[in-house]
Amino acid sequence: MRLILLVCCLLSGIWSTSSLANSGEMPKQQQLAVQYMQALTSHDYRTLKQFYNRDSVFFDKTANVKYTGGRHIIEFFQRAHDGVLEYKLNIEHMFNTGSLVVLIGNYHLRGPGDQFGKPGKIIEIAVPGVTTLKFDMKTERVTEQVDLMDYQTMSDQLESQ
Repeated sequence: MRLILLVCCLLSGIWSTSSLANSGEMPKQQQLAVQYMQALTSHDYRTLKQFYNRDSVFFDKTANVKYTGGRHIIEFFQRAHDGVLEYKLNIEHMFNTGSLVVLIGNYHLRGPGDQFGKPGKIIEIAVPGVTTLKFDMKTERVTEQVDLMDYQTMSDQLESQ
């Protein structure tokens, strides 16, 4: 019964968000999520810094990697994105419930093969994933980012390159 209620709540959130997006009125939470993801994927760490405070949390649940505080999160992203030539998120679906925004899509990466055990090659991969962002709407900062990435698909793509 609780599961049915949860699914109904999620679906009602999806429908209400879809109708708002179609009318050109994207909720503020989703606008913040898009701005945040643009800063992240364009390696704009100055803008990204404005989204964090010392209590912000980044958690890649699939890889079991967690960082707390804007400085530590940005340092992690700088290391992870070092040498990446292209990085973007193709959002296939986005919805929110309150200050929680869910982004479903593919992260596209193009960069040096050294990072993936393929030295001397340029690697291109598309990693399916879900990113959830929780915002403090008073300060418009990210309180928590949780990534769930399909690293098996990434491994399969790397093997074929």
